[in-house]
Amino acid sequence: MRRFKVLSRGLLWAPVAALALGACSHKATSVVTAPAAPATTAPAVAAAAPKPAPAGPAFQIPVEYYTLPNGLRVVLSSDHTAPTATVAAYYAVGFRTEPRNRTGFAHLFEHLMFQGSQNLGKNEFIGLIQKNGGALNGSTRFDFTNYYEVVPAHKLETILWAEADRMRGLAITKTNLTNQQGVVKSEVRVNVLNQPYGGFPWLLMPQKANKNWNNAHNFYGDLKDLDAATLEDTKDFFKTYYAPNNAVLAVVGDFEPAEAKAWVQKYYGNIPSAQQPPKPDLTEPRQEQEQRFVQDDKLATKPALAFAYHMPERNTPEYYALVMLDQILLQGKDSRLYQALVQKRGYTDDVSGGINSDLGNQFSYNGPMLWMGSLVYDPTVQADSVVGVLDQEINRLARTGIDQATMDLALVKIRSSFYDQVSGSDNFGRADLLASFALFDNDPSRINRLESEFRRVTPELMKKTLSEYLRPTNRTIITVNPLAKS
Repeated sequence: MRRFKVLSRGLLWAPVAALALGACSHKATSVVTAPAAPATTAPAVAAAAPKPAPAGPAFQIPVEYYTLPNGLRVVLSSDHTAPTATVAAYYAVGFRTEPRNRTGFAHLFEHLMFQGSQNLGKNEFIGLIQKNGGALNGSTRFDFTNYYEVVPAHKLETILWAEADRMRGLAITKTNLTNQQGVVKSEVRVNVLNQPYGGFPWLLMPQKANKNWNNAHNFYGDLKDLDAATLEDTKDFFKTYYAPNNAVLAVVGDFEPAEAKAWVQKYYGNIPSAQQPPKPDLTEPRQEQEQRFVQDDKLATKPALAFAYHMPERNTPEYYALVMLDQILLQGKDSRLYQALVQKRGYTDDVSGGINSDLGNQFSYNGPMLWMGSLVYDPTVQADSVVGVLDQEINRLARTGIDQATMDLALVKIRSSFYDQVSGSDNFGRADLLASFALFDNDPSRINRLESEFRRVTPELMKKTLSEYLRPTNRTIITVNPLAKS
């Protein structure tokens, strides 16, 4: 993905390109949750159990959600704190949906979306945003490809027109395709093939931990597959997946909903829908044995290790419990693994990761997912010592249990990240959550119920989730064997 002006977006987002991946760093997210209702539904654990943390102040994000006759789902959320508007178009096509023998195609197509449309020539879309003091970007993820623009509020109608123009008719030409095939291959060389730890672990781990091709292929793209993409493939891909009935449009910022609604109808209302193919089967078999892999890296100077566990199904009680376990074990300098690996033993200077790590957050996916962590560590340390610490910290939680105070602290961290995400000056974090919940759940109002979901998690559920999902037999470990001389 080309490098545009990128707004700061805190925890949530990888700069345009984790695989837009590419252009930018793939570092992304962490946590998020919504403040919410004055819920007090956390069940009592025992008579003497400490009281749950009080609910935070009620904070409701305005959400207006509707669907156009052509199937386009629209989310409007006004916010008058700054005179800006954010437009985010999300298409339900990502790595997992791209055709076999066309690895990297979803990402390649994302590049083509900036090459011109019916009424805007090459680079004119980008110029339109930037000359008005705005910012834009796009990215490709497991289950969607997105594009967003942040502009002065008085330019909202112009940007809705421009975004609709490329949904209506993209300039798909042989010249553009050939040019962008070269750009994407260059990204792969720069970000993966010719970089120390390139693709570790964000690109490599899903290929090792998963069994289903849709979840386990090289989604940056094999160079031969990128070369093999034809103009016909590209036109078919656009016609199928970039239709309005496979998309969500989120508009956040300083606007009047009735006016924005009229503009959306005017520019998107007559774009034809398209028949969608059946969704691929994304299911993964239950993992019953630990997997270990070694990756030689001729450019790396220190060993590295990544671990990953298959997640519970999205939106189940266990899923919310594992999000909280992620907070306790891995997020922040107070986390158990940071304290054990960095502060206490000095094996490394950092340990990072999370859910959907480096490619989004715990809410921006719609299929099997991994809870993953990684670190580069001192060469004098054995890989098994690192794994031993991981087991020790997980077993400690299993043995002693997780008390309400620990869970309350995890919830505070989740709430803090949520507020950080939805209150950013570019409003991208808010648009991202609204679009993801509309795309995957047909329910963007979930943004206002997240905290109440986390408050339903009990210590018993935490213990059960830890035992079922953070077991060694559900784990994949990749170690990087450094071959470069320091």
